[in-house]
Amino acid sequence: MNNTLRSIISAGLLALMLSCSPANEPTPPPVADTQSSAEQATPAETPAAIDDFFAEFTDQWVRANPNLAISTGYFDGDLQDQLEQQVTPLTLEQEQRIIALAHEGLAQLDRYDLTQESDTVRISADVMRWSLQRVIDNEAFLDFEFPLQQMNGANVGLVNQLTVVHPLRSANDAENYLTRLQLLDDRMREATAEAARRSDTGIVPPTFILQTTIDQMDRFVSDTPRDNPLATTLFSKTANVEELTEDQRIQLLERAASIVEEEVYPAWRDAIDELQSQLSGSTNDAGLWAIEGGDEYYAAQLKRFTTTDLTADEIHQIGLREVARIESQMDTLMRQIGLTEGTVEERSAILQERLAYPNTDEGRAALMDDIEVYLRDAEARSESLFDNRPTTPVIAQPYPEFRWENAAASYTSPPLDGSRPGIFQMPLREDRLSNFTLRTLVYHETVPGHHFQIALITENDELPRFMQIRAFGGISASSEGWALYAERLAAEEGWYEDDIEGLLGQLDSELFRARRLVVDTGLHAKQWTRQQAIDYGIPPSEVDRYVVYPGQATSYMIGQLRIIELRERAREALGDRFSMQDFHNVVLDLGVVPLTVLEREVDAYIAAASEV
Repeated sequence: MNNTLRSIISAGLLALMLSCSPANEPTPPPVADTQSSAEQATPAETPAAIDDFFAEFTDQWVRANPNLAISTGYFDGDLQDQLEQQVTPLTLEQEQRIIALAHEGLAQLDRYDLTQESDTVRISADVMRWSLQRVIDNEAFLDFEFPLQQMNGANVGLVNQLTVVHPLRSANDAENYLTRLQLLDDRMREATAEAARRSDTGIVPPTFILQTTIDQMDRFVSDTPRDNPLATTLFSKTANVEELTEDQRIQLLERAASIVEEEVYPAWRDAIDELQSQLSGSTNDAGLWAIEGGDEYYAAQLKRFTTTDLTADEIHQIGLREVARIESQMDTLMRQIGLTEGTVEERSAILQERLAYPNTDEGRAALMDDIEVYLRDAEARSESLFDNRPTTPVIAQPYPEFRWENAAASYTSPPLDGSRPGIFQMPLREDRLSNFTLRTLVYHETVPGHHFQIALITENDELPRFMQIRAFGGISASSEGWALYAERLAAEEGWYEDDIEGLLGQLDSELFRARRLVVDTGLHAKQWTRQQAIDYGIPPSEVDRYVVYPGQATSYMIGQLRIIELRERAREALGDRFSMQDFHNVVLDLGVVPLTVLEREVDAYIAAASEV
């Protein structure tokens, strides 16, 4: 089942792929010859100052990836405007080129003696080296990836690029939106061609992933073109553009609808036909164990996503241990509110139903209203725990309806220029319409979770820009570990007060992450079936996520446990000198880093604070 490898590499390469546009597209700025700088330098040649290298290499990297330039607002003026008329291509050649560029970056970085540099520079160099090496390590697995799937395939990412990421602050932005919209069919056809090529070599998604993706894409093309999110987003987001009249906005809507009808929908339907043709050759094998080399690949992805050397067996055992611990805590609390019969999972289902919103427009609106209340309350409560908080705002909004069935809640970071807030997106399918775990989800995605960490990085001008925008790919153990730590922190600090049901929701969410350790390793290393994973307490859409995203689900709890371990190490060592605000500053000021770097820097903080 080689097919499951596609989305791991896609996630790492989403911010990385190089531009190579057809002749009918705006010509991207040239990508430097990958041999020109590192190989032409003579041994006696003195490299540029490392800060200059960081800046120049990051410029090269971002200039080569329009999607990244747009999502981060990286450049200014004509260059940024030119990039905002492009969409990063989705070809194997692009992935191969980014690997070549990563090799160049490492070769240049190795020319520097870091012993005399500042802590910020040294840490940044460590992160660059770790991240670029992960890109290079993925080269051995490029043949296994697949481009179309329900979580973050081209069918999802291309739409997200316009409906969520693209700026719409002016009439020019709107024209750029339409220019990019005209490129979506080209990009989808690239992804479809790659899916077909891989199918010819036996790399086909499992049957249930194919069907789920087909169903999702069918929903996307079922709307009238005028009602498709690609058209409605352009109309709704230009409502506050003063230079556009209502008639002009309607004209934009009609132009977008025409492109959707004549270009986008045909490309999506061709992609659906390709996936339909692959069904007959697919199986329901769900794990990497089923393919030659799958064990090696899974070990590499566990290392990538946890930034540790933990094996699948070790992670599986940690998961079993944490599941037992959390279920014991939940049982005690459930008995306090009269839930004494049945398993923890069965009693959680009762709470899920008891706290459900109606499956109506009014119920969905009430859920979004409650998210707003929890979010603003969290901002107020965080003041005593964090003396360094982002100034960039964060907002919550639902996903477009075609994504409700498969999407997980997510956070999109703000650009460097602060022109767009951080965005928390929520799927509003029926099984998510409950208040049971909603409060802890808000803490995870926004405050003090993802938004605090990512927005603070974006605002931190002392970091190199590649650190601010995580240019070379994210480090999930750090970012997801922090967000899960934020959930635990809220419970530890009494944010739930007399809300036992809310506290049970927090524990249920943590239990879910512990079960992920068991299920992800079960699927990919222990020959679990999809049904076994579902029977263990994981919803089908989540199981499908782990199938196409192997290893990523382990990063949450492994990261959280390490952060807690380091905090308690600092608390024990410093005693009365321990400050929660200081500890949080250490973690957040670093940016998103491997856990090995985090541990080293926390130990340095403990040593320095011990001398005061």
